[in-house]
Amino acid sequence: MRKTKPKKRILLPDPKYHSTLVTRFVNDLMKDGKKSLAYSIFYDTLDLVEKRMKDNEVSSLEVWKKALENVTPAVEVKSRRVGGATFQVPMEIRQERKVAISIKNLILFAQKRSGKSMADKLAAEILAAYNNEGGAFKKKEDTHRMADANRAFAHFRF
Repeated sequence: MRKTKPKKRILLPDPKYHSTLVTRFVNDLMKDGKKSLAYSIFYDTLDLVEKRMKDNEVSSLEVWKKALENVTPAVEVKSRRVGGATFQVPMEIRQERKVAISIKNLILFAQKRSGKSMADKLAAEILAAYNNEGGAFKKKEDTHRMADANRAFAHFRF
């Protein structure tokens, strides 16, 4: 690598929960630079989660964090070319990438859901992920299954 790595940008915590993880999620949720709309979608989502989990004593932010944790993969497969053949080599993921993948998968599968508003779709996906089901959780399971199937090629890591 010739150039130096760019400096990490410092994220400011969000106004309501004072969490930088919420800010990262909102930044990925945002489209066309409309951050205030992304914040309102996220906060409406947490309100919907609160309403749907009213019998539970866990806060909506904790439900969201647990859902993110449930869809976070530990390993992934990367294509590695060795001697003319391409192998799917399982590799561990570093922490920043884990968080980025889980956030992107949660938002992607929420967008694919059917529902009236994005807040409604996102709330449904968060509750599904909290209960270890839904598209984002299935994606994590498929990733783990693929890495497990290709465990024989783990020695190609270097």
